Amino acid sequence: MRCHQNLSLLCFALFLHSSLSFASPSCPPDQHDALLLFKNSFVLDSRASYYCYQGLDCCSWNGITCDEDTGNIVGLDLTCSWLRGALHSNSSLFLLRHLQILNLFGNNFSGSHISPNLSALTKLTHLNLSRSHFFGIVPSEISRLSKLVSLDLSSTIDESYSFPFIKLESSVFTMLVQNLTAMRELALNFVDMSMVSPISFANLSSSLTYLSVLNCSLWGNFPTTAFHLPSLTTLSLSQNLDMSGILPKSNWTSPLVYLSLRRTSFSGEIPNSIGNMTTLEVLDLNDCGFTGHIPSSLGNLKQLQTLDLAGNNFCGVLEFEPFTKLKNLQLLNVSQELNLPSNALNYTFPKLEVLWLSSCNLTEFPYFLNSSKRLTYLVLSFNRISGEIPRWFWGISHDTLEELDLSHNLLEGGIQQLPWKQLRYIMLQNNSFQGPLPIPPPFTSHFYAFNNGFTGEISSSICQLNSLLYLYLFNNNLSGNIPPCFGNMTNLFYLDLSSNKFQGPLLIPPPSTSHFYAFNNGFTGEIPSSICQMRSLRYLYLYDNNLSGNLPPCFGDMTNLEYLVLSSNKLQGPLPRSLVKCVNLSILVLRNNEFNDTFPHWLEALQLYALDLSTNRFHGSINLTSFGLSFPTLKYFLISYNNFTGQWPTHVFSNSSLAIMELSNNKFGGPIPLPSPFSFLYSIACNNLIGKIPSLICNAIELEHLDLSKNGLTGSLPSCLTNFGSNLAVLNLRMNHLEGTIPQSFSQRNSLSTLDLSRNQFEGTLPPSLVNCKHLEILDLSNNRIEDTFPIWLGTLSELKVLILRSNNFKDVVNIPMEAHLFPKLHILDLSSNNFSGSFPANLIMNLKAMVNCRNGQDKSMYMTRIFQSTLYENSVTVSIKGNEIELERIFTLFTAIDLSHNSFQGDIPGVIGNLRSLIGLNLSHNHLTGSNQLTGRIPQDNHLSTFSNNSFGGNPGLCGTLLPKACSGDAQPPPPSSSSSFDRKGHESWFKQKEVWIGYASGMVIGISIAYIAFETRRPKWLTRGVRILEKRATKWLEKPKRAIKFHGQ
Repeated sequence: MRCHQNLSLLCFALFLHSSLSFASPSCPPDQHDALLLFKNSFVLDSRASYYCYQGLDCCSWNGITCDEDTGNIVGLDLTCSWLRGALHSNSSLFLLRHLQILNLFGNNFSGSHISPNLSALTKLTHLNLSRSHFFGIVPSEISRLSKLVSLDLSSTIDESYSFPFIKLESSVFTMLVQNLTAMRELALNFVDMSMVSPISFANLSSSLTYLSVLNCSLWGNFPTTAFHLPSLTTLSLSQNLDMSGILPKSNWTSPLVYLSLRRTSFSGEIPNSIGNMTTLEVLDLNDCGFTGHIPSSLGNLKQLQTLDLAGNNFCGVLEFEPFTKLKNLQLLNVSQELNLPSNALNYTFPKLEVLWLSSCNLTEFPYFLNSSKRLTYLVLSFNRISGEIPRWFWGISHDTLEELDLSHNLLEGGIQQLPWKQLRYIMLQNNSFQGPLPIPPPFTSHFYAFNNGFTGEISSSICQLNSLLYLYLFNNNLSGNIPPCFGNMTNLFYLDLSSNKFQGPLLIPPPSTSHFYAFNNGFTGEIPSSICQMRSLRYLYLYDNNLSGNLPPCFGDMTNLEYLVLSSNKLQGPLPRSLVKCVNLSILVLRNNEFNDTFPHWLEALQLYALDLSTNRFHGSINLTSFGLSFPTLKYFLISYNNFTGQWPTHVFSNSSLAIMELSNNKFGGPIPLPSPFSFLYSIACNNLIGKIPSLICNAIELEHLDLSKNGLTGSLPSCLTNFGSNLAVLNLRMNHLEGTIPQSFSQRNSLSTLDLSRNQFEGTLPPSLVNCKHLEILDLSNNRIEDTFPIWLGTLSELKVLILRSNNFKDVVNIPMEAHLFPKLHILDLSSNNFSGSFPANLIMNLKAMVNCRNGQDKSMYMTRIFQSTLYENSVTVSIKGNEIELERIFTLFTAIDLSHNSFQGDIPGVIGNLRSLIGLNLSHNHLTGSNQLTGRIPQDNHLSTFSNNSFGGNPGLCGTLLPKACSGDAQPPPPSSSSSFDRKGHESWFKQKEVWIGYASGMVIGISIAYIAFETRRPKWLTRGVRILEKRATKWLEKPKRAIKFHGQ
């Protein structure tokens, strides 16, 4: 608007005025010629007025001010004249030696340096070079303009630039401060002043009234004396993030009207004396480091129009009452817990336009809003306002409200209508609203309603919102089909419908849409070819639907596409080769579909960042000799669960930048390809690799996860793998043919949490340096040839949860001192099929505190997993059920089990087993034990257990049921089945649906049952009871099948 005024109405008015001023002298010819030369050295934008530069008398030209007596040009105002070109040091501008005012604001001098020749204009009092695309270092010669009273060198404000255009060095600033003693106004916004010490501001001229150094990269302590400049009315230090300081505690002598410290590191308390600054109109302390209490003396600032205190570290409860004295307040922003009486009917703010009360711990709507008639912005987010929106609220500021933010509260109920005619921004997200989705007013541009409970179909009347740009509806319960008229919302830029219950064919948004998210719904059918008309589309997320068929061949027409995520559908066929035209594509995720194709070598032409083809039907060999040359920008490479074949060259990944390499479950052969030196996850498990593990693998020092399991690897384990560095957390080498001893060199700085060397041919003893693995959670050494005694010293590993030493040659007595406080978190212990002897290890059992403590109130299950840069790794083990080994790909963290079977333990089974109230699985079979096994509770009725005679359960006085003479209480009613057919399979069964750890159903000398309700009291959690029943049912079904090793695949 400012520029248009200068080039239209103002231009014509000045021309007319000058034409009528016959008595004024004309400008001298030399100055007339200098101006013409200056004008002709630039390209004038077509928007600049031609008539502004017509006539013989340059004093009549727009922006020119001449001396009334001499005609000399004393003022040149070219604000927003759209001049384009370089301002050279020999410019004729510097011939205008009588200039007092020079204003070049808002032009484009194309990165020209500020000329030192400006010092020739010695009569200058006002110099404004702001926002004119100057570049470089401010010349020291400017400090010679000793008559300057106003200087504005503010740089260009443009978000597309990440660096300042102009730099002011410390020495030059010092000269400015020393020489320009008449300075009243100084603006240096967006100038790089990182070399200037804030202490220099203490020497500023006492005549200074205006100081603005917004976003100048200043750092260090700002002197408090600068606040006392006697004439200072405006002080803006905003967005100097590393500038620190405190507010003066007393002697506020400057007549400040405007004070902004926004986004600085000022700290300390706000002094009570701030209430003496009665001239203050703007106080902006947003996002600083102030502490202490907010002083009530702020209520004395009767002229205050803007008060922003949000984003600090104030303590205590803020009394709202002092603010009610501020009748001129137009903007109020606080984020402190408020004491706002619910009956505060007298609070009125007649001029209030902007109100932010975010994170104020409000529990209800402030009633003083009922009298607000001028609000344009209302933000009540991140509070605890609950219940339905009161009826009176719908009438506030009916004709003025433009932004409403009620997000992150506890609001519920339905919203019939949003009555504000001027509403542009609506934020309702993260509440518990229900019922139909409300349709916003016609001028709405941003509508955020995600994370609520809105239900039903979207009304087609939403398509009348022609101004709508952003529509966020994800994570509701919206259903039905999407209105076809969505395609007519021609301005829609961002559409998120994900995580709802939409059905039917996929909606195609209008071509203007840049971001389209529709994942986790029930969309069906093929992706229509009309999607290719979305030429502006950059982000397309359609995963977790029921989409089928081939991808449209025209996909490549969406040349702006950057993210394409189609995983977990039923898409099939080959990939469309037209994707190679999507030159901006960086993320391509197609996992868990039915694509049937060879490896897409043609994607080498793109600058991909992530490629995920896993769990499809890709096949054939991957013919790459240098991955870094073929895919130089790729960081995530996931191709597991396909049918790829062939052999990788050993160094194929050596020059790549890959961070995640998931190549498992294919048919790759040959030696191990070395991972990228930048990899932190490398899995090539379940292939046909052969040969030794090369020690060069340890050069990938960033590795956090290394999985080479289920291959045909041979030879010994490189010692460097146990002294790998501080990053490696998962080392999985199970099910290979490795041999030799386990290296002795586990370093003290290692981060191992999972170590799985099971089902190999390791021998010798356990390395004592394992005790250095302070973060170890899972240790599986089963099915090897290790000969040792029980490693009691492992009990000092406070994070150890799973210890499996099954099927080795461990021997002798398990002798643990009483109250040794060992194995505090262990909840799976498998010592089966060894040569342990001696008395039953009662003291070991007593130390297992994780199996003693009941999980009262713990309703959610978890699996033992790790997250590697958004990639989930699930720990797994192999367990034995009735002599058959089952691979369990996920370990349920709430499951507890002990297997001491197939050893030579002797003596009575101690009563301490009855204390393991959280224990679910127990197997003591094939030992030499006598006495009761301490089991209690009802024997489940199922097809397997009913085949046992009652003698099978003898010696267990705590057991009851129809298979025993002892009835259970409540047996008058039919006992509940061991697994309820009405159980919600999408609920708690999902906790156990992949390979939960089971040990048991093995016969023994005394024990007939090894899976039961072990010492469950009536207080046992219902979720655990249901979980056990499910496990019983699944174990029974397994036993009914032919006896063979079974591998369960995740669903």
